[in-house]
Amino acid sequence: MSTTQILFWFLSILAVLSAVGVVASRNPIYSVLWLIVVFFSISGQYVLMNAQFLAIVNVIVYAGAIMVLFTFVIMLMNLNEHPEIPKNVYLKAAGIIAGMCLLVVLVAALAKSSNMHESLRVGTNVGLIKYLGRTLFNDYVVPFEISSVLFLSAMIGAVVIGRKEKETVA
Repeated sequence: MSTTQILFWFLSILAVLSAVGVVASRNPIYSVLWLIVVFFSISGQYVLMNAQFLAIVNVIVYAGAIMVLFTFVIMLMNLNEHPEIPKNVYLKAAGIIAGMCLLVVLVAALAKSSNMHESLRVGTNVGLIKYLGRTLFNDYVVPFEISSVLFLSAMIGAVVIGRKEKETVA
């Protein structure tokens, strides 16, 4: 086994175990920390694929900014103060629709990936920004836009969950 293969398997196992830690952790702050480990291991995979730009963007945007946002939302929700509130039927329906949209994006990405049998060669320009942008906005523009709508709905959901109920004056 080469060093690249050892790093690949180490980062893959680390990502999977950390993802299990995100789901299995009962403390939301620990889940955020496990998610940061997942993002760093995925960034390591990007470096192995010679996509340094994606690795740096993943660390800066996701492991940096998004995780700070998640931490603030978790802290603002004050999860220890109130018991579980029953969710509205419309919110459940919106969650199911958003989940189905994510499923469609994943199926479309996996269906398109079956015909990609190119091997990466040393000295190719695969990880460069110009080629990344061209591929992203030519071949994957619909999944890209659907994922942006999913991020927007997740932010709106976080605001809806975190808002305080109006107190009625009697």
